[in-house]
Amino acid sequence: MTRHRTQPTARRHVPRSAVVLGIVVALTAVTGGAAAAVTTTQDDPSRIGATERVTGPRFLSGTDVEVAGNVDGDVYAAGQNVTVSGRVTGDVIAAAQTVTVTGEVDGDVRLAAQSAVVTGTVRRSATIAASSISIAQSGSVKEDLVAAANTISVAGDLGRDARLSVDRLTVAGTIGGDVVYVSDHTAQMRADHVDGSVQHVHPNRTTYRPTAGEAFASWLVGLLYALVALGLITLAAGLLVPRQLTRVTDRLRAAPWRAALVGFVTAVAAPLALLLLLVTVIGAPLALTGLLVLLVLTLAAFPYGAFMIGRLILRGRRGPVVTALLGGAVLVVALHIPVLGVLVTVVTIVLGLGAQLLDIADARPWDRAGRRTDVRGGEGIPATPGGAGRI
Repeated sequence: MTRHRTQPTARRHVPRSAVVLGIVVALTAVTGGAAAAVTTTQDDPSRIGATERVTGPRFLSGTDVEVAGNVDGDVYAAGQNVTVSGRVTGDVIAAAQTVTVTGEVDGDVRLAAQSAVVTGTVRRSATIAASSISIAQSGSVKEDLVAAANTISVAGDLGRDARLSVDRLTVAGTIGGDVVYVSDHTAQMRADHVDGSVQHVHPNRTTYRPTAGEAFASWLVGLLYALVALGLITLAAGLLVPRQLTRVTDRLRAAPWRAALVGFVTAVAAPLALLLLLVTVIGAPLALTGLLVLLVLTLAAFPYGAFMIGRLILRGRRGPVVTALLGGAVLVVALHIPVLGVLVTVVTIVLGLGAQLLDIADARPWDRAGRRTDVRGGEGIPATPGGAGRI
């Protein structure tokens, strides 16, 4: 009695597909080496004639490789087209665009090809990786079939089990064991053609949902990592550029809506302008430079945002290092709160970008007169001709 069952997971069968792919890589290496090791005793290294009888392993390579005679040993073949029409007492290992087995193979066949066709007899197992695989009505594999392909057609006889990774599977012949196939589509086969069970594994249904405890642990690890990472950045900023942190956040406190407007326009318009400049080809170097500057300013918005939060909490009662660390911790926690984190990210980037650009515009580094700005209260005060200004 044939049993059909469908299981939603493919975990214990995935390694078989991985084995097939590994065989392809190993097969390519073996046959590549085989091509370089063609024995000099053969007049034609790509063919064994119908009247020939050879003993021992044979290494064949060429555009069209044919084994028409009898080989008492293994055959290693590499070429565009490989045809085995004679008898091989050992294994056949081949890599080609098209591999056709019309004769008899007493051992195993291991094939890597675009198209693999078996119309003869394989007395042991077949391991095949190809775009299309066909076991013709006159063909047979006496033991197991392990294969990975886009389409697989089994019209002949398969003696034991089939382990397949396939898009489209058609079975019109007989299978003496179980069938396990990984596919998005249901195979075309009759129940009385399979003596064992049929197991259809759906690869797109192998999603894993973590438990509530695992999800919380993952969130907590991410939070701790972000705390450490942003903490180190804000600590470095507080130690190295405390005046820069103070000046930019002063600008943000003095004109928050102006900073928000400038930041929003920059966040929307700058990427489009850089993209247009990039497609002109001539302006590509300038576009890449601008993209780098925009990226740096965007990342810098988070240390500035952290310092601003720290100033609002402590009201200037602590030094820049403590202020930056406290603000960074609050910012990281806010960023990891669902929904709120998205809003906090957008606000931090927009305000940070705007404040930095306003500071750059007021500093006017391109102005040779070296005009300096007092951002206290939001009013700019020109510097004296000697370069000394009132801060």
